[in-house]
Amino acid sequence: MIPKSVLIVDDSIAIRQAITNSLKKAGFSVYEACNGEDALDIARKNNYDLVLTDVNMPVMDGLTLIRHLRKLPSYKNTPILALTAENLTELKAKGRSAV
Repeated sequence: MIPKSVLIVDDSIAIRQAITNSLKKAGFSVYEACNGEDALDIARKNNYDLVLTDVNMPVMDGLTLIRHLRKLPSYKNTPILALTAENLTELKAKGRSAV
């Protein structure tokens, strides 16, 4: 059985490593990007079964990444989870509309 592939996008190395370690232990193939721009480049070359992205990142934030991914035919229906420590109602609404 081929493990499901997950793209982790976060500018924090510690967060990426923690998520990566947990998912690898569960049998997932995990790939990492440090910002939305890097993730978009990687996603254009490969298809992932799930994308986990931070919202607040330099270069390209997570919500912008999601909007770009949704324009790609191979990511129209891919599950994307946006993670953030923020608890703003407006940000949550923006996240829901991007996904």
